[in-house]
Amino acid sequence: MESASGPCGGAAAAGGLRPEAVRASRGPRPPCGRRGEIKRRRENQVWYLKISKLALAFAIIRSKPPGKSCKEYTEHLAKTVSEQDFGWKSKVEALEAEVLRLRQELLLNKICPRFCLENGKPDTSVETLLDQECINPMSYSSQLEDSGCDVSNDYAFDSLGTASDFHQSEHADTSKHWLERVPPLHLCCTSKEESLTAPVQFLQHLLEIRKLSEGGILQADFTELENDSFTVCNSVSQLLDGLTVFYNSPKFPVSDFLTEAVRVLISLITDTNLSNHVLKKCFKKLEEFKKNLIQLILRNSNVNRFQALHAVSHTLVLLGKNNILRNSLISLLLSEVRQFAEHLLRAHQIQAMYDITQYENIFPLCMTVEQLLQNETGESNVSSSDYDGEEKIKFMENLDQIILHLSDEFPLFSLYLWRVSVLLNSDQIQID
Repeated sequence: MESASGPCGGAAAAGGLRPEAVRASRGPRPPCGRRGEIKRRRENQVWYLKISKLALAFAIIRSKPPGKSCKEYTEHLAKTVSEQDFGWKSKVEALEAEVLRLRQELLLNKICPRFCLENGKPDTSVETLLDQECINPMSYSSQLEDSGCDVSNDYAFDSLGTASDFHQSEHADTSKHWLERVPPLHLCCTSKEESLTAPVQFLQHLLEIRKLSEGGILQADFTELENDSFTVCNSVSQLLDGLTVFYNSPKFPVSDFLTEAVRVLISLITDTNLSNHVLKKCFKKLEEFKKNLIQLILRNSNVNRFQALHAVSHTLVLLGKNNILRNSLISLLLSEVRQFAEHLLRAHQIQAMYDITQYENIFPLCMTVEQLLQNETGESNVSSSDYDGEEKIKFMENLDQIILHLSDEFPLFSLYLWRVSVLLNSDQIQID
């Protein structure tokens, strides 16, 4: 019993030396104190690991069936254990998804447990009342008619029902929002898209309840979003991760399900009431999502990549409709364009090779930052931009020299740099 519980464990049975003996053979005992104690613990941990591996090897050798080598039996055991781990992992993921779905239902029930009609009818559920209304499904299906496959269209991804539908809903009569309710999501989706079903439906229902409450059809308490940040953050996080996977390897025409997912995301961050709750909890995740989209544009080297790049850049423009996201997005774009311009200038000066693919990919970023700055300039109610003034200073520094040296060999890129600099120097855009 003493050998089993002592620091040497099963060292004697394995024919090894005690850790104390090893330390004695290496030299004097380490100094006392916290550092010496930490060192002794690490040595004991390494010793226990070696003994465990040795014991496992003896167990495999003794239990090896006849007709199999130790290597074959070890590989068989490793495969069996990995399959078991994969099975448990799948079960855990399924349970976590079910827990999230139940939390989403609970949160929706807390926000809007009952319908409150203007005529005072009590205890009427949301679904029951809406089933009684005449809802024209054509307004919804018309958003999904075009696949977005026509690359000749300047906004091929407008078929997602994001940009044009958003502008129309901005000016719609709020008292009629409840009549324009989007039906619950029952679209066919692939296996990769199934993980997005729960977050898309949850966020879609949040938008529906908000519109109905704004029209005075029901009473809803959105302060509950503050009390359950986990459900909101997890749902938005899953939606953003799923869209990132799609943009990594997009397939055209875009499926109806992904069309709806993008529409829900843009509607969520542009909704004046819900966006405040969402941005407080999911700002870091949204920032990460924007950075991922920018890197997807820069690193894409596929031959037929330009439709995908256009789709990603258009999504960035739609994200920029939110003032808070737009400010940080402009800073990120200016930083990437500036770094590439400086790199291209150095390569040009020493007559070195440059990445032609990255050169082609930088133009969607230039067009995106230009469109965001133009949108900001065109808004009469924009007071002052708060995006990073330091990044503007870095961008404008030596810009004239860069344009001068690159204008002969890279006239189009130089033109874009000049156009961005003009927008940054506009009197209507003030940066502290």
